Amino acid sequence: MSNPWVVVIATVAIIALSAFFVAVEFALLAAKRHRLEDAAATSRSARAALRSSSELTVVLAGSQLGITACTLALGAITKPAVHHALTPWLESWGMPLWTADVASFVLALIVVTFLHLVVGEMAPKSWAIAHPERSAIALAIPMRAFMTVFRPALLGLNALANRCVRAIGVEPVDEAASGQDPRALRQLVEHSANVGALDASYSAQFSGALDLETATLGDLIRDAATPTAVRPGSRVADVQAASRRSGHLRVLVGSGRDLHAVVHVRDTLDLPADAPIAAVTRPAFALGASTLLSEALAVMRETRNHLVVVTGDDGRVDGVVTLADVLRTLSPAVAGSASA
Repeated sequence: MSNPWVVVIATVAIIALSAFFVAVEFALLAAKRHRLEDAAATSRSARAALRSSSELTVVLAGSQLGITACTLALGAITKPAVHHALTPWLESWGMPLWTADVASFVLALIVVTFLHLVVGEMAPKSWAIAHPERSAIALAIPMRAFMTVFRPALLGLNALANRCVRAIGVEPVDEAASGQDPRALRQLVEHSANVGALDASYSAQFSGALDLETATLGDLIRDAATPTAVRPGSRVADVQAASRRSGHLRVLVGSGRDLHAVVHVRDTLDLPADAPIAAVTRPAFALGASTLLSEALAVMRETRNHLVVVTGDDGRVDGVVTLADVLRTLSPAVAGSASA
């Protein structure tokens, strides 16, 4: 192109297009899916961004294709134009032709690389990372239009890339993982507490919440107290006496590891002291020792059970866990307000 204004306009357009593809790439990688889902209820652009996040590898293939095309276009249009514009200017300084030609080639390469790297890549990348959801939503519809035109080629390229990834033993995914794993979150909590950015009481609560994702009921019964129980055929007076000794409102019925029934002391208050407890005895709520604390807490709240009998692989009782025991992993202060 001999017209310098045409070169300038073409260069600006190419760099802007490169910035667009770079911003799309980093915005989708950094955007939180739940925030896009919230915005999708009222925004067509957010719905388009959500669709793009569901086929992330194909969208990234489109972004990479666009960035590569822009790089080649700068090399084919802008770089030769700058090279040829600088050569006579350097010659006018008294340089030999070959020296001016080499120097203008190097300078043209530096100028084009600077424009593409800083303006076309680094600046939009920083913007997209700083405002991931906003940039993902703003750029979603133009990117979907590009994807519609080039989808067959992108699907083919993505399939080839997936075959290469599988060849080294890695299974490709279409969506980016969201959130942090418990180990990373625990390290963040511990670091924040150590540097004084997080109060110790909050640190204990967060650490306890993370324990719910990995700890099991079997972990709790190792330190649990001996269950309060009375033998089958006991009387109301026996249950009330056991409750007074232990301070527990729920008393198990059975012996040894055969504890599959429970009596709540309030159900005995209207009965004579020598009345049998069979009428107020009900099956105990039981869960396996391998049940995660998070699952146990959810089930106990849903079924309104404050006590769970923990059974082993043989079906016999290994111990008892109360709601207070589970809540104690969150905070001793919280557990203190729960009754056994």
